[in-house]
Amino acid sequence: MTSLGLNAAFAAATSMLGVRDDPYMAFHFLVEIEGLVVGGFSEVSGLQVETVVETYREGGVNEYEHKLAGSTRYPSNLVLKHGVTDIDTLWNWHQDVTAGVIERKNGTLYLLDRKRRPVMWWDFLEAYPVKWTGPELRAEANTVAVETVELVHRGLSKTSLGTLLS
Repeated sequence: MTSLGLNAAFAAATSMLGVRDDPYMAFHFLVEIEGLVVGGFSEVSGLQVETVVETYREGGVNEYEHKLAGSTRYPSNLVLKHGVTDIDTLWNWHQDVTAGVIERKNGTLYLLDRKRRPVMWWDFLEAYPVKWTGPELRAEANTVAVETVELVHRGLSKTSLGTLLS
């Protein structure tokens, strides 16, 4: 007798009920830093977590190497891009860092469903800006002026609505 995994059983049950579980769209998201929604961002990248793998060769065993889990690291900065507005919150934060006043802040990246409700989010810890890039200004272009801010952080955690409901 074959047994279905939990995901396969859930997919079969929702299919019989006529319920579709479509993937979430990547353009529905919000960024919050220290409880403030700091603007509509056009792009967020750098959500990465990596576990370093250490190899160990056992004496007399030539067929393989042992692969041991090492430390976990966050190899990329969070990169936030948004249209330039009169709100200078991120610019001022970066200017404080350049003046030697480093204020670490926690934040959350929310992924939203089609009704703009949070369904999944990533919390980042103790971040501060390490790079600001201004917009590319071109007389012949007809695009939004976009600034970029890179945040270094001390870790990511992920929560989903499904996790909270279970």
